[in-house]
Amino acid sequence: MSRVVATEPRPAPAPSARVVGGARRVPLLVLVIAVVLLIGSVIAVPWMVRSASSPADVTVAPSRWTDRGWNGGMMGGGMMGGEGAGMRLGRLWLAGDGVPVASISVARARATLASASAGLHPGEIMQFTDNFYVELKDSSGASITEVLVSPATGAVSTEPGPAMMWNTGSPAASVTSDQAKAIATRWLQANRVGETVAAIDAYPGYYTADTEMGDRTVGMLSVNATTGAVWYHTWHGSFVAEQDA
Repeated sequence: MSRVVATEPRPAPAPSARVVGGARRVPLLVLVIAVVLLIGSVIAVPWMVRSASSPADVTVAPSRWTDRGWNGGMMGGGMMGGEGAGMRLGRLWLAGDGVPVASISVARARATLASASAGLHPGEIMQFTDNFYVELKDSSGASITEVLVSPATGAVSTEPGPAMMWNTGSPAASVTSDQAKAIATRWLQANRVGETVAAIDAYPGYYTADTEMGDRTVGMLSVNATTGAVWYHTWHGSFVAEQDA
């Protein structure tokens, strides 16, 4: 009978130093990658937000008319050296009654009704294919602001652009009428060849002038009375007729 000899169990081999080191490097690598991605997102997100929310050379201008006035939209161009990109919705002077306005005399009646409580009255009225433009004056005959009458509903609202953004309520100006006309002339020569400046009217904080091609009225622009910025009125459509009072 063979004798059984007791043997001690063999100890497990010690882990290889290379295996242990590799295991330690994996979490470290993951941590480094995570930090790099975090830093990248911090840098990229503000840039992405700015790129999405602040397109270059865009002026906010009206896109469509509602009974509450202009429903703002984005429209490129039309403004040079403007003061900011934001634009408020226009003040509604008179809600539409749903009755279409097809003549200057009816537009004048709507503007008269809208402005009487403010002590103003219509001066020049211009009919365009998209709206009626109305100059509002005070009792002394000074031009105070500009409004539009909707041909579809008769609603009366502050004109978008300069009347909303540049009207300071004060006649003080660092740009004279002659300077404004010269600025407008240079702008037209560079941007709308063939158009010239007609009579120019002073408003609180800016000037507005009709533009002509030959002896035909074709459009309108405004000049800021402080900065000399030019804003071409792109929302009227084609000129139809006008009447002054």
